[in-house]
Amino acid sequence: MAQKPSIPKGTRDFSPVEVSKRNYIIAVMRKHFENYGYQPIETPSFENSDTLMGKYGEEGDRLIFKILNSGDYFEDVRKDVFYSSNINAVFFDIFDNLVQFDVNKSDKYNLFLIKFLDVFSKNRITSSNEKNERSLIEKVFLENKDKILEFDYTDKPNLANFRRQIFTVFFKEYIEEFDVLNSQKGTKKISEKALRYDLTVPFARYVVQHQNEIEFPFKRYQIQPVWRADRPQKGRFREFYQCDADVVGSTSLWQEVELVQLYDVVFNDLGLNGVTIKINNRKILSGIAEVIGASDKLIDFTVALDKLDKIGEEGVKKEMLEKGISETALEKVQPLFNFTGTIDEKLAKLSALLSNSEEGKKGVEELRFICENVSKLGLQQANLDLDVTLARGLNYYTGAIFEVAAPKEVAMGSIGGGGRYDDLTGIFGLKNMSGVGISFGLDRIYLVLEELNLFPETVTNTTQVLFLNYGEKEAFEAMKTITTLRKENIKAELYPDASKIDKQFKHAERRGIPFVVKEIEGNNVTLKDLKTGEQLVLDVTHLIKKLS
Repeated sequence: MAQKPSIPKGTRDFSPVEVSKRNYIIAVMRKHFENYGYQPIETPSFENSDTLMGKYGEEGDRLIFKILNSGDYFEDVRKDVFYSSNINAVFFDIFDNLVQFDVNKSDKYNLFLIKFLDVFSKNRITSSNEKNERSLIEKVFLENKDKILEFDYTDKPNLANFRRQIFTVFFKEYIEEFDVLNSQKGTKKISEKALRYDLTVPFARYVVQHQNEIEFPFKRYQIQPVWRADRPQKGRFREFYQCDADVVGSTSLWQEVELVQLYDVVFNDLGLNGVTIKINNRKILSGIAEVIGASDKLIDFTVALDKLDKIGEEGVKKEMLEKGISETALEKVQPLFNFTGTIDEKLAKLSALLSNSEEGKKGVEELRFICENVSKLGLQQANLDLDVTLARGLNYYTGAIFEVAAPKEVAMGSIGGGGRYDDLTGIFGLKNMSGVGISFGLDRIYLVLEELNLFPETVTNTTQVLFLNYGEKEAFEAMKTITTLRKENIKAELYPDASKIDKQFKHAERRGIPFVVKEIEGNNVTLKDLKTGEQLVLDVTHLIKKLS
């Protein structure tokens, strides 16, 4: 029986119509990216695991897809298992010899242990961890010296259990100390590569790696897929496209102003009215954590706060309490959950709340600069809103942060986001290289446009005219005309087979091709409009005008 074809959960096939619509969105974005001076780059679909791990927080790290190493990636694991069994035998050899001592001879215990370990070092099958293994054995036997010497070895029924107890203490430390069954260390033996989680961290790696070739400030855009081991649901996929625009090498807040404008102009061009560009600043969140006495819980605070839209106020409070944030701190943070008013009013409230936090006050001033200048310059259709609960869960953000909400009539999560990162390149050795960027969620934007019926009818137009095939002679004449049309950028094709005419007409209808050339006589063609049924006899010049 043939295998039923399938694809992994969270991934999709795209039909010609879907690809055409996606390409339409990408074309709009690319046009404005380049109009704003952003240059295209591409990075590999996978990176070294070390490049990605530790940059997204604990939750993010869990969602990174790992790639298996080629070859026998279990070789080192097998060696570790073999060495562990060998050291088990050594442990029991030492134990069985040491039990010969009694309390009166305990002064010889240490000496015997050292001598035995010397022999063990010379004769056992060694691993790269030999020195540390010896130290661990010595440590466990010395720490349990009194227990070993004082045990009644005539108590045969309990002897085996006692041996196991001592061994369990040792082996638990052994598997935690070395690579054996250690998920974090062991993963490196199985996988050293991972699919990229986003485009920002690989971009930071790119900047550091190519810093001598780049003119700073460097403005780049990328339109490429990313992968996350997330739970698939509406608007959330395991493979999806990000469309990023970033500037690195400048601390100027005019970049943030420009990125807000870029969001606005793209969504306006797509006809997507009513989007809200939410803005906050991580310095404000740091300041809030400081004034409520939870600076040491900043990451936990921001991760929980970022889930407000998903789990609600009570859910956020519950998670904060579970992370060790006190009831008193939650009482102080309560005003954030009902923070209303204009941007100016919100900034005034924040200034009062953060009056004792230098970090917080700096964040307020940065937001004031961005919001005031965006307001003065004006937006075409997007709304700018200060959302003090906006946190963005990614650890690398340090300044302004953005998130774009779809129009209220569409039940969809964020369709874009981004922010300022002051030292992401510093992780890779290039300090003091601040950057800021935004991302468009192509897949979610597609769903929103589809739901609101905002795609132009012409987006899915492929072939404009189909020439019917009556045989080789007629097909050759058709191909001559088709070649002329294609030179004029008119999408034309010949039905490949001299099939029944009715079949050829139905093919054009199913494809959504608007025109059919029924026949060619000399320099004239008979053109039929499949929507209206109208037929025209045209020469090639007028045919080109009709189809252009």
